[in-house]
Amino acid sequence: MGRSPFTLAAAVTAALPGAEVTGTRLLSAGGDARFDSAVASLADGRELAIRVADDDDAARELAAEALALRALTAGARAMLPFRAPEYIGETRVGEGRALVTELLPGFQIEAPHVPAGRGAAPSMGAAIAAVHALPTSVVRGAGLSSRSAEESREDVRRLVDDAAATGRVPARLTVRWRDAVADDELWRFESTVILSGVQATSFLFDDDDERGPEVVGLLGWHGLAVGDPAVDLAWLSAAPDASDDVHAAYARSLDRLPDPALDVRARLFAELEFARWLVHGDSLRRSDIVDDAAALLEALAEGLRVNDLAVVAERADGVDSALDALDRVPADTALRGDTSMQTDAYNPDELWADDDGSLTGDVARTSGSDAGAARRAEMLNVETEDLSGVGDLFTAPDAASSDRDEPETDDEAQRAARAALQRWKSSASE
Repeated sequence: MGRSPFTLAAAVTAALPGAEVTGTRLLSAGGDARFDSAVASLADGRELAIRVADDDDAARELAAEALALRALTAGARAMLPFRAPEYIGETRVGEGRALVTELLPGFQIEAPHVPAGRGAAPSMGAAIAAVHALPTSVVRGAGLSSRSAEESREDVRRLVDDAAATGRVPARLTVRWRDAVADDELWRFESTVILSGVQATSFLFDDDDERGPEVVGLLGWHGLAVGDPAVDLAWLSAAPDASDDVHAAYARSLDRLPDPALDVRARLFAELEFARWLVHGDSLRRSDIVDDAAALLEALAEGLRVNDLAVVAERADGVDSALDALDRVPADTALRGDTSMQTDAYNPDELWADDDGSLTGDVARTSGSDAGAARRAEMLNVETEDLSGVGDLFTAPDAASSDRDEPETDDEAQRAARAALQRWKSSASE
């Protein structure tokens, strides 16, 4: 790997015959280093993203991305209140598969910095709902994966069993997860079009002076499928301030009755990333990975206040410690959307213009361990909650919502949004 931007830009003319490339640069998207990436500027003013993969897993992901983007017909795209990357073409660079797509503008907000209130959070919820509202024929017509509620439940059952078979999952967690699988109320949902694991960094924003940050693009389409919508909301475990507002906007935007167990399953999927990491290490016969995953599971189990898994603890130090330790878990073991080939305009140094109005700042590629670790570390910052008896969890929504610290005014919410963006800008530039 390590191809130059000039080498990668040459792939554009192969994927798009007749294209006149006038410039090229590194794709500064903070990707996970699984791909060589670059941006090519064309004479007609367009900018295209090129991503090349040499290993089989990355090549399969590019193939899935290409198929998904091609499945998004003009009609399907018209139903979305944001942009998805346009498929341009495919070719090969040496022995590696190359995918060329449209480069989308916009900036990203890390999950812990997504603020409550007006702006980013409601826009994210509406964006997810728009994806889930797409006709399932978009997916099925392209031959992509389709899972019923029962098949999704069986997938979880299999993962729990595989993790338990390693002998390294605390019994309390095994019982907890199996109780969740056995709870019929938890699995009564309608399968929808999903991205199979949205992340906060899947969203691209534009900062409107009046409305605040709004979603203008969505990345990471290689997991396009029909399945459990809760998978695309698991990332909210890392966004405690915005979670309620994202869920509320999602429910308001749906054209069907909301699934009352949606957020409970989303939390289950977040927890099961520990199990997925354990199974991954066991399949590779990597004792270091297995030991690491087992330690995380122990910390998670210790966060439970009592042995009875029908009564789950409030946030505890043991749970927080386990979740913080997830920065050791590689991103490629999780359901997540890589965005390193589709935009580089969200670099915080480019978010604010210089005095002359020009955008500034190119950044080097981020290593896979750093970028992947950051996404994983934020993934499961969540309270451990009961996953059984779903109906009891929703009997007093007013009381639950009354404890939230809401911004006093829209202006205050707007200031909170901008402060979060400034914090992200400062931390990302360090």
